[in-house]
Parts: sequence; structure tokens; C-alpha cells
Amino acid sequence: MNGVAADLDELRTLIAGLDRQPVAARVGLCPPATLLHRMAEMVGGTPIQLGGQDCHAKAKGPCTGDISAEMLADAGARLVIVGHSERRTDHGETNAQVREKVEAVLRAELEPIVCVGESAVDRAAGRCLEVVSAQVDGSLPDSLEGKAFSVAYEPIWAIGSGRTPTLEEIAEVHATIRGVLAARFGETGATTPILYGGSVNPTNAPDILKVAEVGGALVGGCSLKAAEFLQIVRAA
Repeated sequence: MNGVAADLDELRTLIAGLDRQPVAARVGLCPPATLLHRMAEMVGGTPIQLGGQDCHAKAKGPCTGDISAEMLADAGARLVIVGHSERRTDHGETNAQVREKVEAVLRAELEPIVCVGESAVDRAAGRCLEVVSAQVDGSLPDSLEGKAFSVAYEPIWAIGSGRTPTLEEIAEVHATIRGVLAARFGETGATTPILYGGSVNPTNAPDILKVAEVGGALVGGCSLKAAEFLQIVRAA
């Protein structure tokens, strides 16, 4: 829950920075739904794509307080994050529920970013690869084959903590995710971007983004400040 109208000055700064020094990297922003329409008007003609932070599995109906993928598309979104660790932990979302949301995103002709990641308990118990593999397999519907999507690995214990796995640990998990994707989706799974998320900042981003099978970053707190976010984008 970060972002109000006053924060749009950061978007203006980001746009100006990209104008001065264009980048080859794909740039996406997933703001609160309350800002999507206004931001869509601002990013026209720029390389920035917008996305939603979550969506309901249904297209419409009596689901007060929820937002559908169709509503996000109508507001200007092209991407939707689903299965974020805070949705899984705070709202108890299961792999099956995440899979239903992915299907909803596809029906709205948007691109899903599907999040997976282990807890500190899982990591300490040596169950990281088992947990992440099960999340990838259980959260992705077969209908993704041939479609554009991304998987984001975000170790729950690293988010907002300032702690990150070692580069070797990141490489191990990303290689495991790639194996699951390739087995499930063939050529699509062999090329699907796998993002890393979890305390990404301008200092560690250059090294993380060089790790094998890391195809980008899912940036949290540093995306709120244009100067920091620009440094990460330029490292990609």
C-alpha cells in the first residue's frame, strides 16, 4: 500500500530519466489500482508498461473491494502480479487460487507475473527447492503454453529485510525453476523470463542480474524512488 497522487512526481522523474538516457530493458510499474488510469495517461509514448498488483479470479460479480483483470486492463494495465508472497502469507492464497487468477489474467489478454518463494523456515529445513518447485507447478495453468508470462522468485525472508540469498543460491533456485518450466511448457518454458525479487537495490542489482537464468528483477521498495529505480533499470 504505497503510492498516492503526490507521488506521481517520481514517475515524472523516471520518465525524464528514460528520455535522457534510453534503456534496452523492459520497464514495468505496478502501482496501486487507484493510480493506474492517471499513470496510463502519463506513460503514453514511453517504454513503461503498467500492471496491477493483484486481481480477482472472476471477471465480475458481487466481490466488494476486489478488482478484476478486466478492470485493470480498462485502467491501462498490461501486466498483473499474481501470487505475491504477501498475498500468499497475509491472505492465505493457495497455489490453486493463484492458478485461477493466472487464468483470469489470460482471459483479459494481460500478461501474468507469477510469484513464488520459500519462507525462512523452508530455507532452514532444506526444503527451498521442493517448495518453490511445487509452487511453480501448482500455480501455472496449462493454458500458459505459447503465452507471454514471467515467473518471479522472491524468497519471503528476503523481502524488505535488506537480506538476499547468495548469488549461488539464487542461481540454484532459478535453475530449478527453469527445469520445471521447460518440462511443463517446452519451448515456451525454456525462454520464459525468470525474475528475482527480494531486497533488490542499486548496489546488488548488477551482480544479481548477471546470474544465470536471472532474466530481470521484481523491485519493491527501490521502485518508489525514481533515482534508485533508474539505477537498477540501467543495470539490466
